[in-house]
Amino acid sequence: MAAPNKIYPRTGDTQTIYLKNVITNPNIQVGDYTVYNDFVHDPKEFQQNNVLYHYPINGDKLIIGKFSSIACGAKFLFNSANHTLDSLSTYTFPLFFEEWGLPWDKMKEAWDHKGDIVIGNDVWIGYEAVILAGVTIGDGAVIGSRAVVTKDVPPYTIVGGVPAKIIRRRFDEDTVEELLRLRWWDWPEEMIRENITAIQSGCVEQLNRV
Repeated sequence: MAAPNKIYPRTGDTQTIYLKNVITNPNIQVGDYTVYNDFVHDPKEFQQNNVLYHYPINGDKLIIGKFSSIACGAKFLFNSANHTLDSLSTYTFPLFFEEWGLPWDKMKEAWDHKGDIVIGNDVWIGYEAVILAGVTIGDGAVIGSRAVVTKDVPPYTIVGGVPAKIIRRRFDEDTVEELLRLRWWDWPEEMIRENITAIQSGCVEQLNRV
């Protein structure tokens, strides 16, 4: 699939961007056609405003699949936001190694390491939702507005609340299995274009005939 190299999908709309085309951080990977909308800040500043505590020293990654939709103000909080709970104090002494005469190479001991954040394909992340380090969100999932996601979200599942909990599955188990098998987001662009009606109408049977 040859994704467009333009930044703005819609003429005259500077609040919505193809996110992949503005990312410069090698530890942030975004799939084709994924969009981000921001009516408060410049959406092109996503990696500065929305990907937080993402220090290069950790090497952790934000991975977002294809055809996902990210609403204004969604935040991704990485490992350096997790002050260690193994210590008797949550104060980040190792981070201020100069002040306390500690070895600089022990700096990462100031926080707990939860891992990468992985967002699947065709995921919708609602307004001001927060995704924490170490979370994987499955294909087709929906994250409610202002939800705080602390645990993995299964594919095609709607979650919401603080902390986020499952509200319901979007489809029955057989339909979810078929969608995960078909992986329409990996089809060639023209094939997707020819089958948009079936995708939008929820006609899995028609997609199976492609």
